[in-house]
Amino acid sequence: MNQYDILILGAGPGGYVAAIRAAQLGLKVAIIEKEALGGICLNWGCIPTKALLKSAQVFDYIQHAEHYGIHVTASSINFEQTILRSREVAESMSKGVQFLLRKNNIDVIFGYGKLKPGKRIEVTDNRGNIKEYKAAKIIIATGGRARKLPNLPIDQDKIIDYRKAMSLEKKPASMIVVGAGAIGLEFAYFYSTIGTKVTIVEFMDRLAPLEDIEVSKALEKSYKKAGIEILTSSKVEMAKSSQEGVRAVVQTPKETLHLEADILLSAIGIETNIDNIGLEHTGIKTAYGKILVDKYYQTNVEGYFAIGDVVAGPALAHVASAEGIICVEAIAGHHPEPLNYDNIPGCTYCQPEIASVGLTEAKAKEKGYEVLVGKFPFSASGKAKAAGNPDGFVKLIFDKKYGELLGAHMIGANVTEMIAEIVVARKLETTGMQIVKAVHPHPTMSEAIMEAAAAAYGEVIHL
Repeated sequence: MNQYDILILGAGPGGYVAAIRAAQLGLKVAIIEKEALGGICLNWGCIPTKALLKSAQVFDYIQHAEHYGIHVTASSINFEQTILRSREVAESMSKGVQFLLRKNNIDVIFGYGKLKPGKRIEVTDNRGNIKEYKAAKIIIATGGRARKLPNLPIDQDKIIDYRKAMSLEKKPASMIVVGAGAIGLEFAYFYSTIGTKVTIVEFMDRLAPLEDIEVSKALEKSYKKAGIEILTSSKVEMAKSSQEGVRAVVQTPKETLHLEADILLSAIGIETNIDNIGLEHTGIKTAYGKILVDKYYQTNVEGYFAIGDVVAGPALAHVASAEGIICVEAIAGHHPEPLNYDNIPGCTYCQPEIASVGLTEAKAKEKGYEVLVGKFPFSASGKAKAAGNPDGFVKLIFDKKYGELLGAHMIGANVTEMIAEIVVARKLETTGMQIVKAVHPHPTMSEAIMEAAAAAYGEVIHL
């Protein structure tokens, strides 16, 4: 039997980061992975989708080159090459993870792992060989997969999930995207930009329903301008594949629609990978499809921990990584600060981009805060205008009494790079006036943060 200090089940952004941090702390570590190092995020999610979105953005720039004084005689999208580039980026990053694990002397075990009592994991490799491993501590980091609904039977031919959406053999002429969260919005932007006719169907009353309502409205305006059809407060009652494409019956507030398209993408969220991993053999407790853990990710069974999508909290790569580091530092006898889930940034990489952290204006008022709200549009930003990206804004919400920065909501070019300033400011308990008085470089998009804070206090200069 192979003995380790820590065995980690799953090599996604939670698992491999936990493994590396544990190795840095001097622990003997092995990581078990059934598919590819880096998990869904690196291989089929965060990274390859950003490669696709960049290709779409470049194509969009070329299509509007005249706006920048550049004449381009002709351009077209090479769909196959775009997909290939995305896969090459993912493969390169996966090899990078492999290098990091090797550099840190972490054993990588490929196969399907199942938990056993006594802090053991049974691993079956792709040849059917079974081997058992034991550790002082076990961390479950098996992640999630696309959620399925009976009325959307995914066949990976005409009705597909996000994995198939980034590896289609040819560009569809038309696509129905079900779900207007981050996954649906990003694919809707990509396919619309390269010439696919896109219809979004969202059950809630707006796009990006978890975002501030002003962000949702601005995004809907941009998407409609781009030619994307939007059906909110709507539900797909039934979808059926045929040789020609897919037919969907959609119930809207006003009528029943019969839609036809080449492809239907189901982007209705994720569910956890906790089935068939041996939880029933260990007595580990779950609730609502999540493993129950304490603030250091210890389950109810001594020696078994869980991080990432399989536990409660935002299903985001950076959350899984942070949880992994906290978990192993606690195991190693350190005293890490528990993760503050109220200060987790969220980003959506469509165009315009969306980034947010903290409370929306509505939530802040619900909690009883008297708020100051500052908003600065990129149409008043010299950098944004010069770059040809005047759409969107920065919106900051402060507690009027103490100046606490309660939340930030941004929509526009490059805002996913700007939100970290707010996360750090909130971590350091920075007040609104401190942001106003912190000199921001000119001309930059980030000036909008200072200007939005100044607007909240009636001191904005450029509005």
